[in-house]
Amino acid sequence: MAKYDKADVERRMNGAVESLKSDFSGLRTGRANVALLDPVVAEVYGAMMQLSQVATVSAPEPRLLSVQVWDKSNVTAVEKGIAKAGLGLNPMTDGQTIRLPIPDLTEERRKELAKLAGQYAEKARIAIRNVRRDGMEMLKDDEKKKEISEDDRKRLEDEVQKLTDKYVGEADAAAEAKEKEIMTQ
Repeated sequence: MAKYDKADVERRMNGAVESLKSDFSGLRTGRANVALLDPVVAEVYGAMMQLSQVATVSAPEPRLLSVQVWDKSNVTAVEKGIAKAGLGLNPMTDGQTIRLPIPDLTEERRKELAKLAGQYAEKARIAIRNVRRDGMEMLKDDEKKKEISEDDRKRLEDEVQKLTDKYVGEADAAAEAKEKEIMTQ
């Protein structure tokens, strides 16, 4: 049985693009987005827990995030977790609710974020090219084992290259859209 599996190659390339989009959702663009707090962890009950496991995060206004902590004893730990995350947010606590006003982005910060978006996109392109390399190696192995002919290998290599071009294009388009969103807010 041949090792090359087009569906697996496509699934892995798509995974790289989806991971990129997920990374982009955490980049602050000046608008409140609950995904901004996804990387935040707080030390509660003696363990590091995701914010989503100890509080409800919402965006009641375009420039405000609200964190409703479920257990009053965890409010300070959640505040510390938000501060340690380095998101540039200034928590204001009112009982069990922590409000996070989203400040305006400076031009310098916009450029930093756009550069970071570019770095995320490059990581995704590298991941896609690594999947392409794996696919090409599988095809060569299959040909050596006489499981496919040289013509089949060349045809399938073209297929892998077309998939690579498609997913690199998607990553580039996502990066361009994110950079534009960051710079025009």
